[in-house]
Amino acid sequence: MANFYVYLLSSLPMLHLEASPPFSFETFLKKCDEFIPPKDLKILKSLRQEELPQQKSQLLTKLWSFEILLRNELVNLRAARRKVPPEKYLRPDGYAGTSIYHIAVAAQRNPSPLEAERILDRARWSFLDELSFGHYFDLEALAIYGLKLLILERWRMINSANKQATLENLITAN
Repeated sequence: MANFYVYLLSSLPMLHLEASPPFSFETFLKKCDEFIPPKDLKILKSLRQEELPQQKSQLLTKLWSFEILLRNELVNLRAARRKVPPEKYLRPDGYAGTSIYHIAVAAQRNPSPLEAERILDRARWSFLDELSFGHYFDLEALAIYGLKLLILERWRMINSANKQATLENLITAN
């Protein structure tokens, strides 16, 4: 079945951060189901979880470590601003291959929460691009594609939200 990775990945459209997703993550999983072994499909299905899956891959371990370090930096910045100790909110240290502190500071200092999220997702996308080096037609390439697709789905949902109704709900709630 490993021979089908080349066909599968070649048939998938390119993803761009500012574009709409070409299809849903569920459709992606259905496409993969036809061509990859069940154990690999299980890893792809676990990409939506907020924790490292049982079937660890080196790529997912690096990605989760990056995410932990990014979140820890945000915790430290927010705790310093509120003058509270951050220790109870921190997770064990993660990957330290990029300048995550500067990403967290840029997001934290941005007055728009939406733009702050965009900064964080750009950093995640860039990190996925870094991880993709050397992975062209394997499970890691599929996982990176799936993770990028999840980012695009999230932004499609954010952009399609009824912003006026959300604002009115926030105002009336306070």
